[in-house]
Amino acid sequence: MANLLVKMKNGKLFRSFKSLKMRIFCIIIVAGMIPCVMLHYGVLDRYLDNAVSVRTSEVQTQVRIIADHLITYNYLLDNSSDVVNAELSQLSNLYDGRVLIMDSNMKIIKDTYGISEGKTIISENIIKCFKEGGASNHLEENGYIEIVVPIEEKIEDKARTVGVMQISVSTDSIRTSYEYIQSRAFLLEMLAMVVIVGIAYFLSRKLLKPFEKITDAINEVKNGFTDEEISVTDYTETEQIGDAFNQMMGRMKVLDESRQEFVSNVSHELKTPLASMKVLADSLLTQEDVPSELYREFMTDIAAEIDRENKIITDLLSLVKMTRTSADMNVETMDINSILELMLKRLGPIATRANVKLIFESRRPVSAEVDEVKLTLALSNLVENAIKYNIDGGWVKVILDADHQYFTVEVSDSGIGIPQESIEHIYERFYRVDKSHSKEIGGTGLGLAITRSAVVMHRGSINVRSEEGVGTVFTVKIPLTYIAQ
Repeated sequence: MANLLVKMKNGKLFRSFKSLKMRIFCIIIVAGMIPCVMLHYGVLDRYLDNAVSVRTSEVQTQVRIIADHLITYNYLLDNSSDVVNAELSQLSNLYDGRVLIMDSNMKIIKDTYGISEGKTIISENIIKCFKEGGASNHLEENGYIEIVVPIEEKIEDKARTVGVMQISVSTDSIRTSYEYIQSRAFLLEMLAMVVIVGIAYFLSRKLLKPFEKITDAINEVKNGFTDEEISVTDYTETEQIGDAFNQMMGRMKVLDESRQEFVSNVSHELKTPLASMKVLADSLLTQEDVPSELYREFMTDIAAEIDRENKIITDLLSLVKMTRTSADMNVETMDINSILELMLKRLGPIATRANVKLIFESRRPVSAEVDEVKLTLALSNLVENAIKYNIDGGWVKVILDADHQYFTVEVSDSGIGIPQESIEHIYERFYRVDKSHSKEIGGTGLGLAITRSAVVMHRGSINVRSEEGVGTVFTVKIPLTYIAQ
């Protein structure tokens, strides 16, 4: 009891009932106890009712026979018949009861106890017996059955009630048998309870053994002892859990490889400008009387590498922000037309310098719930890439359209295009289609990764079509109403 109280105080008992093993254990016990309860409250109680019913029917049959003898021996007028008295005495002794015989005036002419003869008795059952016929009543609290049978005299095929015979039959023998059976049933219930608990304990362990295997396998993976797939095919559910876990492990491996590749790429991208600056600085330090023209040229190159390093770091920070949760979204209802017009206005000088024409086509006014900063950054990357990777005298066209659920921004250009084998990789971090050309124009390989992350955070989608030497079309589709997770 003390241990139980300690468990309750520490909350361990409650937690144990939350376990699947404990629940299965309890369910099996409850399911096993139902037949025992049915046996106790169904069979035993029905036995008692049936025993009383059989005893009542048996006594009624004998009483009716004696009632006929009362008419035959004219016992209501002369109660000295030894035959009838013997029958009444035998009936009283057999059932440990009392027999009363009353005439039509409800006067007792025979009492097997010999204490009420000559008295008049008036009761509801006797009055009803004169009018409606015999009746019986089980007085369980008093321990006897009261049976009332009419004494009928037949005259010209008609029956006339001339008296009433009442017998009180003891139910002590029935109660004794019931209690004996009940005690045996209780022993059987206790035995069944022990067996059920044993079966419940065995089955709960047996049924949950596959889940324990899964837990052990997951713990081994968690502790780093293995990275093998788990396979528990005992049940369909355990097989599904194993498959889901293996898929998660595969996804984690892909993410881990992606993380390692990302770290490697970041290290490489950040080291390259530093290495260039180190070479240029060492060249200046190892030479004496460096001409001012050469000094200026080297410092210009160093400044360019610093700008490149700064752009990589800026893009990395932007990418980190894009990979955070939706809680970082600053969503407001914005005029998408105004956002695009302002964005293209800022990119106008870049397009002019590259001799590329910017075209904006708005097919309808659009208002949507977006994060202005993230959306602007995503679309700016698309338009800026379209300008950078274009041809001299080319064009970049931005088309805004919407329906009742989404708005779309289509960015098309007349640029150099993307090879088909590279399209599936363009959203990867630091991936470049033409590394030499990207380095020449200052690309970091992070722009499209940032764009895709921003679009996904808006619960949107981005698609691309491209043909080398013809141009590229990016289509961004975003819900008008922001859908939070």
